[in-house]
Amino acid sequence: MAQTAAIGDRDAYFLERLDRGDRIEAEDWMPEDYRQQLVRLIAMHAVSEIMGALPEKEWVPRAPTLYRKLAITAKVQDEVGHGQLLIRVAEDLMRPWGKGREDIMADLFSGRLKYHNVFHMATPTWADAGIIGWLVDGAAVITQGMSLSCSYAPYARALGRIVEEEGFHIQHGESICMALAEGTPTQRTMLQDALTRWWPALLMFFGPPEKSQLSTHQLRNMRYRIRSKTNEELRQRFFTKYVRRIWSLGLTIPDATLAQDGVTKVWTYQQPDWDEFRQIVMNHGPRSRARLDLRATTYQEGTWVRRMIAHHSPA
Repeated sequence: MAQTAAIGDRDAYFLERLDRGDRIEAEDWMPEDYRQQLVRLIAMHAVSEIMGALPEKEWVPRAPTLYRKLAITAKVQDEVGHGQLLIRVAEDLMRPWGKGREDIMADLFSGRLKYHNVFHMATPTWADAGIIGWLVDGAAVITQGMSLSCSYAPYARALGRIVEEEGFHIQHGESICMALAEGTPTQRTMLQDALTRWWPALLMFFGPPEKSQLSTHQLRNMRYRIRSKTNEELRQRFFTKYVRRIWSLGLTIPDATLAQDGVTKVWTYQQPDWDEFRQIVMNHGPRSRARLDLRATTYQEGTWVRRMIAHHSPA
C-alpha cells in the first residue's frame, strides 16, 4: 500500500513539474504512460522523415537543371538526417525497454509503426517536388513549431534544428512553384495539376477534425504538454498562412466552398475522404508498398555497414 502511494506521489509531482513549465530530460523519472506517448510520437516522426525523403529522391536524377539537382539532393540528405536525429531521441526513451533503432525499423517494415500519410502519395511530375517542398513542408513546420514547446527537452531541442532546416526546404519548394507559375502554359498546367492532386493530402496532413471531443491520445499529449493544439487548430493555421499565397500565384484550389469568415476568421472547407485517409495510413496508399519495399531492401543491404560501425573499436 505504501509503495502504491509513493507511485501516486511521483505521478503527482511529475504533473506539478509540467504545470510549472519544467522540461523533462531523458534521465529524469517519468510515468510509463508519458514515455509510451513520446515513443509513439517520436518514432512515427522519425520514420516519416526517412520515408519522406523517398518521394523527392525519385526526382534527384530527373531534376531539370544542375542547380535544382543539387538543391533537391541536399534536401533529401537533410530529411534522412532528421530521421536519424529523431531515432536517437527515441532510442534514449526505449532503452529501459531493452529496445533500439532495429526495433523501430522492424516495426516500420511489419506495419506496426505507421509513417505520415502524405509520403504514400505519387510524384509523377517535377511540380510535385515543388508542392512537397512548399506546402507539405509548410504544413510540417506548423505542426513541428507547436512541438517546440514540448515538455520533453531532447525532442524540443531536436525540433529546433529540424524546423530551422525545414525553413530552407520551404523556400526551395516555393522557388520551384514560382518558377513554374511564371513559366510556359504547360508548366503552369503542370503546377495546377500537382496542387489539385495534393490538396486532399494537405487537408489530411493534420488528421481528422475533432467533432465532439478529443481522442484519448490527444488528451494525454495535451496534459503532458507534448502538444498544445488540436488537429483542426493546426489546419486552420495552414489555411491562414497559405491559401492567399496559393491564390496569389493564380492557382485554383480545388474547393469552391473554401472561404474565411470575416468576423471569426475561421475557414470553412470541403472535408476530404477520411475513409481514404484511414486506408492510406494502413499502408494501402498509391505508393505505400513500393516505398516500404525499397526502404526494407536498402536497409537489409546496409546491414554489413551497421555491423562494422557497431563493432568498430578506435585504435
